[in-house]
Amino acid sequence: MADRPIAVYGAFVANLAIAIVKFVAAAVTGSSAMLSEGIHSLVDTGNQVLLLVGVKRGQRPADAGHPFGHSSELYVWALLVAVALFGIGGGLAFYEGVSHLQHPNEMTDPTWNYAVLGFAFLFDGGSWLLALRELRRDHPGVGVWEAFRKSSDPAVYTVLAEDTADLVGILLAAGGIALGHATGNPMWDGLASIAIGLLLAGISLSLVATGRSLLTGRAAAPEVVASVRQIAQADPAVAHADVPLTMQMGPDDVLVNVEVVFRDGLSAPEVAEASVRIEAAVREAHPAVSRVFTEAAPPDRRAPAAP
Repeated sequence: MADRPIAVYGAFVANLAIAIVKFVAAAVTGSSAMLSEGIHSLVDTGNQVLLLVGVKRGQRPADAGHPFGHSSELYVWALLVAVALFGIGGGLAFYEGVSHLQHPNEMTDPTWNYAVLGFAFLFDGGSWLLALRELRRDHPGVGVWEAFRKSSDPAVYTVLAEDTADLVGILLAAGGIALGHATGNPMWDGLASIAIGLLLAGISLSLVATGRSLLTGRAAAPEVVASVRQIAQADPAVAHADVPLTMQMGPDDVLVNVEVVFRDGLSAPEVAEASVRIEAAVREAHPAVSRVFTEAAPPDRRAPAAP
């Protein structure tokens, strides 16, 4: 997915168009919630630009300074999205809501707002479905939340989080505008803007936590770790395989180091041949594993005999 960020391109086009329409509607109607939604969509557009930069830079080949490649750079740019842009978007939306409560302005006919929010919900919903499809394809057979939690591709999980915030934010804005128009009290419009700001801040914290985990060397999925150990243990030259050490270097880039105790009596060429065989089997079973290192452990690491 990282080399073909379909969800990112779809979200960029949708958010740019939506941001323009929301700002026009805010200028015409004077709605604080609509202005916050315009800021929200503009921030999301910037998010996609940063993610695309990260994808491009992460595709650079390995060099002397970065022998394992640059794929983890995408995580840096995704963290910038979470910290800077979501923080800015949430902060500005919250400030706009507080300012509106302190200095309320009378709203005009909200028909424009409803039309724009409906348009935005349609486009954001399409972008959300596209991101969800990519997530399910990368993690088949599991629930949406489990797939989101396991995802190591910011080009998918960040877009999905953004679009979810977009859809909830649209509902909040619509509710604030409707209550404000029905009661004649502009307070509801400002409160909706504050709620949108808090929503963005919450999404930001969630993405920061995910980005921090990936940047600090998160292990591969437990099922991958278990599978690698099973593959090593099944080789006829292996007496015992330890739990592999793994690191998620990038969305499609996993490093694996597995320590094994080879059977007694093997020659050096036989050990080398077994190592090559194990590494090839791991790569065949898990294409995302880009590097496999098989290390011979001392015989005292052998598993205890069964009673």
